[in-house]
Amino acid sequence: MNQIETASSTDLEHSPVGELVHSHATGAQWLSRYSSSLLGVFGTPQRVLVRGAGCLVWDADGKEYLDLLGGIAVNALGHAHPFVTSVISSQLATLGHVSNFFTSPTQIALAEKLLGLTKAPAGSKVFFANSGTEAVEAAFKLARRNAGTSHDGAAESAAENTDKQRTKIIALEGAFHGRTMGALALTAKEAYRAPFAPLPGGVVHIPFGDIEALRAAVDSTTAAVFLEPIQGEAGVRPLPPGYLKAAREATSAAGALLILDEVQTGIGRTGKWLASEDAGIVPDAVTLAKGLGGGFPIGALVTFGAETSALLTAGQHGTTFGGNPVATAAALATLHVLENQDVLAHVRAVGEHLRAGLAGIGGVTEVRGEGLLIGFDLDADVAPGVVAAGLDAGFIVNSPGPRTIRLAPPLILTTGQADSFLAALPALLTTAKDAQ
Repeated sequence: MNQIETASSTDLEHSPVGELVHSHATGAQWLSRYSSSLLGVFGTPQRVLVRGAGCLVWDADGKEYLDLLGGIAVNALGHAHPFVTSVISSQLATLGHVSNFFTSPTQIALAEKLLGLTKAPAGSKVFFANSGTEAVEAAFKLARRNAGTSHDGAAESAAENTDKQRTKIIALEGAFHGRTMGALALTAKEAYRAPFAPLPGGVVHIPFGDIEALRAAVDSTTAAVFLEPIQGEAGVRPLPPGYLKAAREATSAAGALLILDEVQTGIGRTGKWLASEDAGIVPDAVTLAKGLGGGFPIGALVTFGAETSALLTAGQHGTTFGGNPVATAAALATLHVLENQDVLAHVRAVGEHLRAGLAGIGGVTEVRGEGLLIGFDLDADVAPGVVAAGLDAGFIVNSPGPRTIRLAPPLILTTGQADSFLAALPALLTTAKDAQ
């Protein structure tokens, strides 16, 4: 067999991908092809996007949008960030995938970096996945492996674990942890759950933010408690002050794991590496994804301490693509920019400016969130109409509820870009209400 030649850049221009880049098909034409070829699990896409730069994207018809959703908190550095794209290209040209029979320098370096950024104690470890739901799935397995070792040194026997004495896993009403079966069992929304019942058992949902309900629920049968420091899918609802500390105390006393889902809130989204880092606690595990790869798919489970890290052993979990050299290089590049260009301070400043501006707009009844994860409520059930009016006006936002708008823009959003949305919002509200 003759050696396969490497395509030149000129050849790539005439490749199937190159032809798509230069296609003159309209958005309507692309959507017709979409409906004929893709499963309809997402409904009809709102637009066909073809290009991005920074906080801006363009659709197939040439219309420009300010992206205030960031791929749902994914594009931490916006679109086509030059440093991240150059690192990805360089790594892919060097070593793209090796399977988990082997490792790579980027995988090891990223694990070390995450352990440092999360301030994980000695003995902590990292497992890499491809998405947030896969990171949560790994955490779900970790919870199943918890034999009930308490933080005061007492431990249940392996026989007790075999007898499944600890079968209860606690999550909150309003929680969203993902769409795979274990993560879906933790997710509270019945519309997501019902079509796929029966789900993995043992999950109990307790009232959001109710410390006494939490204390009453955590007992000797509890394997783990899963918490989002800020519930994104529920409309950006932060846990009340003191809740995480109370959860740590209750789980420690009962020998249960405290697992924090920071898939949406982590990697600088709230102006901190972790939204939970000011709570004064050390969790047993944290899940990360979304912004970690700057747009490249990657997830991670960080297990805190040697005891928790020993719960999953060789052969008990795995993934083909998790931690591959390109994904981990993308994450290292993203973290490098966030850390070395003081992006977290920028997130805090612009987020505060945006929240203050939203609070002064008529028709906005409440503003919640931290950094650039923001939810605001409206005085009428017009949030979907605001999303539609926003698209027509050149803004991408999201409505997790009939009266709630969620913003999760790139962390590089400028004050000027934030002001452009604030200036446009009153008209968007009027348009949405008039359309009812």
